[in-house]
Amino acid sequence: MENNKQPPATAGTAKKARAKRPSRPGPGRPTRQQARQRNLELLDLALDQFLQKGYERTTIEGIATSVGMAKRTVYTLYGDKKTLFKAALERAINEWIMPVEELRALETDNLEETLLSIGQLLVDNVMTPAGLKLLRITNAEANHMPEISAYTYEQGTGPTLEFLSAMFARRLKLAAPVADEAALSFLYLVVGGPASLSMWGVPMDKRRIRQHTDYSVRLFLHGILP
Repeated sequence: MENNKQPPATAGTAKKARAKRPSRPGPGRPTRQQARQRNLELLDLALDQFLQKGYERTTIEGIATSVGMAKRTVYTLYGDKKTLFKAALERAINEWIMPVEELRALETDNLEETLLSIGQLLVDNVMTPAGLKLLRITNAEANHMPEISAYTYEQGTGPTLEFLSAMFARRLKLAAPVADEAALSFLYLVVGGPASLSMWGVPMDKRRIRQHTDYSVRLFLHGILP
């Protein structure tokens, strides 16, 4: 996660004084860039605390202390803990999701080769520390905040499923309902497997992940071919 330390907005003009500025803003009004970076740091550290302690046990006071920010400033920015939690999570999701354009760029005339490339890219993305962190926190909080799952689907899972479904319909001449099921099955089998195993505590090194991905793609592909 980011841990940006911003220089203060000081009025001194000596080069020596500027070189020794502290890492956090000092007295005075911060610049717009400093304010933006401090807000990003707040969102990053807030997400870390929500993950470590859970939503219920995390407090605005604890988050403010971790980022070196006044509690009233956090309330001014976000109003309450739930709004801060959603903002932190949405930012992390937006930075993590795989744009459909990157998947589309992997398509070739060879469908198996295409699916192997797409599967590997999606698995690599979900198995990053950020990806696994998001899976843990969204799974933990989705029951009492269903809007979290809805946002994740809308921004990432939904567009990926639409792309895969359209490709299966076009390349394999599948009817729409079957193509939709094929897309969902591909994500479950190829991408969901390594992530689930990792969250269950099963060791998953790069060799094992690649082996599982290659096997799952071929199992999926040859299972749906006539």
